Amino acid sequence: MIYAIVGLGRSGLAAKKYLERRGLNPQEIVTFDSKSENADYKDPLLLMKEVKPSVLVVSPGVPLSMPWIEEAKKKGVRITSEISLACEVLTSEKLIGVTGSVGKSTTVALLGAGARAIDPHAFVGGNFGVPFCEYAVDLLSGKRARASWIILELSSFQLENSEGLRLHLGAVTSLTANHLERYRDQEHYYETKGRLRDHCVGPIFLNRAGGDLAGWAATHPGNWVLTDPSSSSLSSSDLSSAKLIGRHNQDNLALAASVALAAGWPRASIQAMKEFAGLPHRLEDAGTFRGVRYINDSKATALSSVLIAAHAVLESVPEGKNLFLLLGGRDKNLPWKELSDLGRRQNIRFLFFGECAAHARAASGLEGPLFDHLREALLQARAQARSGDSVL
Repeated sequence: MIYAIVGLGRSGLAAKKYLERRGLNPQEIVTFDSKSENADYKDPLLLMKEVKPSVLVVSPGVPLSMPWIEEAKKKGVRITSEISLACEVLTSEKLIGVTGSVGKSTTVALLGAGARAIDPHAFVGGNFGVPFCEYAVDLLSGKRARASWIILELSSFQLENSEGLRLHLGAVTSLTANHLERYRDQEHYYETKGRLRDHCVGPIFLNRAGGDLAGWAATHPGNWVLTDPSSSSLSSSDLSSAKLIGRHNQDNLALAASVALAAGWPRASIQAMKEFAGLPHRLEDAGTFRGVRYINDSKATALSSVLIAAHAVLESVPEGKNLFLLLGGRDKNLPWKELSDLGRRQNIRFLFFGECAAHARAASGLEGPLFDHLREALLQARAQARSGDSVL
């Protein structure tokens, strides 16, 4: 049996390492990546003709809709993933899966903090930095003990291809428009996120304030449980004393705490979540320079995330002071018009940068200068900002 690793990012490399640890010889593993010089094959048709692999281990960033992958599936080639390979080593572990358009990394980190309070061997990964196969490799190598709890962040791309994944509990943080460059439409994207229910044996907790999530769940069957900070089950947890910034993070915390209670975790886990101060690049306080506060929220790649961050920072901007909001980068066919309401705020100064700067400005209807690069926009914001202002 020959395995072909499709895509040599972190996920693909972890899958390759796992197969090698399982004892496969080099002749049984080949690699494909059209953009990597390190791949055995860069032409998929040549791969299928010369190697005739029995299994394609497809990385999340590679669409399963590619014609050559669809053709391989029709011919009986097994299509699997790094997530599915890692599941082969599981025995007693209990898994919690988290997905959503925004907020999933913070929720996963919160759950990770709670899990580690009771299980020093807990694993936190998936789309959240560390591929799941890294856990499997370390386990097989004797480098780590078996975890009691595993917390996985699962992207929509991963949920397209996760055979064998069985979750004890699940959580969905939000549903808002994203990745429309990959899906037929918004409903197709939402339904892919909803596949979490196909892998979960227990209830799936939903953030009531998660955009279209509550409305979508009302018309799609599932073992859903809506949560918010006012949930009676959380009344004794005093979540308002948590370190995380912003009202939206109270929603993330309420979601994570609800999952923790359902998992039977003790008060120490909830306290560990409340002590969690946040992730890099997500409303990260980058410091104050000449009285101006700089906040790095560059992980915000969905417009709902941008709106959440902007409103969270505006809460702390003093009256008479301004928020300089830097928008841009590479476009993902996003509905920029969703930002138009920010134009009603008199204390926001918009700066647009990068590949989609002109499009973002035109589509949002917001006014502001254009810059080729983030650095130039940041230097302009620094030149204009005064003590008491914030740059996001």
